[in-house]
Amino acid sequence: MSTDNTTPDHDSSDNETEFVYHTPGGGEMDAEGVFVDEEILAPGDGWATEDFDAEDFDFDEMTEEQWEALERAVGVENREHLEEELCTVAIVGRPNVGKSTLVNRFLGRREAVVEDFPGVTRDRISYLADWNGRRYWVQDTGGWDPNSKGIHGSIARQAEIAMETADVIVMVVDTKVGITETDAVMARNLQKAEVPVILVANKFDSDTQYADMAEFYSLGLGDPWPVSALHGRGGADVLDEVLAKFPDEPRKKSIVEGPRRVALVGKPNVGKSSLLNKISHEERSVVDNVPGTTVDPVDSLVQLDQKLWKFVDTAGLRKKVKTAQGHEFYASLRTRAAIDAAEVCIMLIDASEPVSEQDQRVLTMVLESGKALVIAFNKWDLMDEDRRWELDRELDQQLAHLPWVTRINISAKTGRALQRLEPAMIEALESWDKRISTGQLNTWLREAIAANPPPMKNGRLPRVLFATQASTRPPVIVLFTTGFLDAGYRRYLERKFRERFGFHGTPVRIAVRVRERRQRK
Repeated sequence: MSTDNTTPDHDSSDNETEFVYHTPGGGEMDAEGVFVDEEILAPGDGWATEDFDAEDFDFDEMTEEQWEALERAVGVENREHLEEELCTVAIVGRPNVGKSTLVNRFLGRREAVVEDFPGVTRDRISYLADWNGRRYWVQDTGGWDPNSKGIHGSIARQAEIAMETADVIVMVVDTKVGITETDAVMARNLQKAEVPVILVANKFDSDTQYADMAEFYSLGLGDPWPVSALHGRGGADVLDEVLAKFPDEPRKKSIVEGPRRVALVGKPNVGKSSLLNKISHEERSVVDNVPGTTVDPVDSLVQLDQKLWKFVDTAGLRKKVKTAQGHEFYASLRTRAAIDAAEVCIMLIDASEPVSEQDQRVLTMVLESGKALVIAFNKWDLMDEDRRWELDRELDQQLAHLPWVTRINISAKTGRALQRLEPAMIEALESWDKRISTGQLNTWLREAIAANPPPMKNGRLPRVLFATQASTRPPVIVLFTTGFLDAGYRRYLERKFRERFGFHGTPVRIAVRVRERRQRK
């Protein structure tokens, strides 16, 4: 088989192999296989249009029912809240006894951030787990210390809240260290607990440690369970015991699906945890002036004026992931995962400071993920007139490419303008979910091209054959063309697209598929 670089005429088409697929209307359409991604081709290496009948791609005859069937085929989700009666087990103990390692062992995957020094876990984090076919919540907590102050005192209070809301409590102690004063105080408190308490002696790596474990009987919490969370020893036995201790009905029902997921993102110390605590009306996240307080993503169901939302407080991104070390590295990975799992992101920027490279890096991460976006300038209560003028100039210089993003000036400390966040999120998500019919899209496309045709490449005028919205979340518009469309023209089409259809608050991706050169035998 040889390749002819000249334009094939219609007479040669009899010798070509045609691939078709059936449309929802019962007709036939040229197969997607005759198109390739433009990156595969050299710019300007377009194909002749004479052998292509654009009328074969006319979707005007499709009915609404056929489009609805297509939407179901691409997986449009049911957004009803799904409630499930799931019990909760809280893992508690003093710092560095291996609670997060035990949580990861219960989950069967590495979710909680683990590092060999005390105080890595700070918030109470809930993970959905499954054992022997039964689903339940595992709640990881920070180290508890009755005499702690400042940030450590906040961590201890989070652990106390977990103990008050759990259906089963697992207290973890260190076999190698033995009973400490903190262990004794916690045990006395747990003796008064209204729910079952299971004592786990962690770091039990050898049978020779049975004698060391015997002293834990004095805590008054029953038989200690020897476990090595690091090596997996004894974890299954503890899980069997946890499930046996679960009540028939949990303290409260859990909404496991349904609420839209909102990720609070930004650089360290920008006020993400303060914002979550303010809108949830509870001390959900540990807050401190020290940057990097939040390590794990913190989920919280929050009922705002119109809807129920699932907010996720993430760790601030201080460094590039490649250069981050220790728990900061794992925190960065989990922040990326939280963004990927979210549907809308609230990007927080410290209005009292210049827009930094870190802000730009986080913003780029959100845009690349394709999530709906709202930008909130926090700490507006610290602004003065001079700083407002500087901020306006910075926005003109650094955020001019995002005219479609809603910007809100807020103060998580005072509550200023927080009521404006929910309408902005709803608008962004409506755009994120929105679909334009192919008929409307091609009518708009003809008008946009008539007003400004694409530039010529290598003496050829690329022809845009038709357009279709391939997907939502984010909206992706695919243009089937006979030649390369440069980035500048695609930006023009995106601007005209937004002028016609809106799509405020969501990124819109313009993809181009170029007709593949047909080969002759």
